[in-house]
Formats: sequence, C-alpha cells, structure tokens
Amino acid sequence: MAETADVIVVGAGPAGSATAFHLAQAGLDVALLEKTAFPREKVCGDGLTPRAVKQLVAMGIDVSEEAGWLRNRGLRVIGGGQRLQLDWPELASYPDYGLVRKRDDFDEQLAQAAVKAGARLAERCAVTGPVRDERTGRITGVEARLGDDKKQVTYTAPVVVAADGNSSRLSLAMGRHRDERRPMGVAVRTYFTTPRHDDDYLESWFELWDRRDGRERLLPGYGWIFGLGDGTSNVGLGVLNSSPSFKELDWREVLKTWCASMPEEWQFTPEFMTGPIRGAALPMAFNRKPHYARGLMLVGDSGGLVNPFNGEGIAYAMESGRIAAEVISQALARQTPAQRELALRAYSKVLRETYGGYYTLGRAFVRLISNPQIMRIAAERGLSHPVLMRFLLKLLANLTDPTGGDAMDRVINGLTKVAPRA
Repeated sequence: MAETADVIVVGAGPAGSATAFHLAQAGLDVALLEKTAFPREKVCGDGLTPRAVKQLVAMGIDVSEEAGWLRNRGLRVIGGGQRLQLDWPELASYPDYGLVRKRDDFDEQLAQAAVKAGARLAERCAVTGPVRDERTGRITGVEARLGDDKKQVTYTAPVVVAADGNSSRLSLAMGRHRDERRPMGVAVRTYFTTPRHDDDYLESWFELWDRRDGRERLLPGYGWIFGLGDGTSNVGLGVLNSSPSFKELDWREVLKTWCASMPEEWQFTPEFMTGPIRGAALPMAFNRKPHYARGLMLVGDSGGLVNPFNGEGIAYAMESGRIAAEVISQALARQTPAQRELALRAYSKVLRETYGGYYTLGRAFVRLISNPQIMRIAAERGLSHPVLMRFLLKLLANLTDPTGGDAMDRVINGLTKVAPRA
C-alpha cells in the first residue's frame, strides 16, 4: 500500500500538529502520522506560558474557560524562606495570561485543528524507518505499520518532518544523534486530589532538596504545583543532568519525599494520588542538529528545542512547527530541486537567529545553577528583590517585546543578540 503527500509529518504532538496545521493552511497536502491513538497521555507539567497561548490562538483554538481551559495570572516563586507572586508581563507581543490543561486531550485538540485545516491524520501509524534515495541518501518517505492489523504502508513526499519527540527514531535512522554536551533534563510528575486545584498562579519551588539518609543536598532543578481546576493538581519536578547525583537518584522517590514534606492539608500523599508517577526527558538547547538536511526537518523535542532556562517545551514545539511550515511552503513553490533545497536549508539558519543566542545564555545559566552554593544564594537573596525577579521572569520565560519594550526588554534582547548563536 502506498500513499503520497506534499509533506509527511511524523508525530502528532504539539510540534507535529502545529507543523501540519500551518502547512495545510498554506494549501499543501499533509500526511500527519501518529503512532498511538487519541486521547493519549504525555508526561508534562500541563502548564502553558503566554508564549504557548499565542500559538494556540494562532491555530484558532478556543482557549476560553468555557472550553475547559484554566487561566493563570503568573508565577508564584518559593525559595530561601520567601514567597513572591509575579504576574505575567503586559506585552504587545504576547497575552498576559497562561493556561493549564491536561495533555491527554490537549494534543488531540491540536491534531483536530490540523485535520480541520486539511491535514490527513493517520492514528495507530507506527513509522518503522525512512525511505531513502539510494544515490543521494536523501529521505523520500517513510515505511509504516498502520492500524491494529499493522498493514505495511509506504508514504512518500518531497519533505519529511520529524516531530517524534526526544528519542526521535527517525532522526537516529538518518544519522542524527544527540549532542551529549548540551543540557538534558528529566521531568517527573503525578496528580493529586487537592484543595489547591483552583490556584490561579503556576507555582515553582526554586529549592529542591534531597534529604535522604539524613543528608541535605540542593539539586539543580525546581518543583512545581500546577492546579488544573478539576479537583486535581499536577505536582512534579524538573532536574538537570548537570547534577552530580543525576544518574544515581531515583527521581520518583525524590518526588515522593518532596511531596511528603508539604503541608498535610494539601493532600500530597499516596491515598490522594490519582495516577502513577511518570517521567520523561527534556532535550534542551539544540541538542540534536542539523535541523535540516537531506530532506528531513526536525521540529520540537526531536530537535532539542526545550528552553534550558525553565524546561518549557510546548511553546517552542509549536513555534518551530510554524517556522518549518513557512519554510517548506516557500520551498515547494520553487521551480527547480536546487532552488527548493536552497530554501529548505534556510530553516536551520532561521532557528539559530530566533533562538541561538537565547539558548547560549540558557546553557550558561544551567552551568551556574548546577553549583549548589550559587543556587542557594540565588534563592535566598534573589527573591528579596521584586524588580530583579520580574527581570528574571521575563528572561526565564522568554517574554519580551522585540521592539518598543521597556528597559528590561531591551537588556534581554541585547544579551540574546550579542550571545553566540550556536
């Protein structure tokens, strides 16, 4: 069985669905291949910053409370014995609110938006490998097993987009491996029935202590509590691989210990847990490159686009999908293969110009907070300076106006421009 398309998108998470949506909006025939079936669960904090909200609005998603979304006003930061609430900044470029929604139907909404725009979604379609031109090595399609009967299908297209997540087997099959020098994180989370479910701030705990064996070690990462408005909260932690104890720790046990230290009335105990503890990797700061070569384009986690400052992935997944769609749409309108290839190669350059300097700053930030003493001082002294924390909120969440912003915006934008775009 054979199928043809203008573009094949492998993976219907936020990156893949955003890519397919914008490609279909441009009038292209898009095959969106998803190995599982919706609804399906994904490990995530379920919290969305204004950057992600902007992309949802651009896709025509109804983000009203009536449609099941819980809005949040900003970020509450706890650390060093202090507590500070920071509202999302008022900007021309982004809305002034974030959202919370479980991933089990969030991804399905995005996939259905892509279908509504004209993309062809194939669920239970497991891609088994690339189809390559024997002479050039260029990818020309993918082999897949479709449906419960695992029917063999060959999909062919001039361009293939890998949106298959951190492991990105398609990228690996095309010889693109992770750069182990780039930071990697892990997210571990669960859900609790709790009276804290309707909190209108995302809550981050800057101090994440490992208190096993009677010792106290400050880990490079943070804990979170995100109310979902449905009687439950998403409670989890994110930790960087720069921790000396990263490989030796059982992060599920660390999460259990951290939850047990919380006030009893919050109900972060096993009897109120509504699901298992699950974990996932956070590929950060362009940890897989090149983002385009030989017909294959990487978006979202497959290209390591997670923000190293805060572990946010959904906004960058959707943004990279939009950028990829714009580049592909322009490329496929060119008249010769050489002209199309020239246009497609611009994708990597656009990503470097958009995120390269910011991610370089993020890698430096990761190195700093990997030092427990620096982390402790930052938590104890930084939270006592609200102006400094508002600056850090803009920096860590990557929320600035590119033109016409305030002094903080100009400083952050200036830093990202002068930082190497690696």
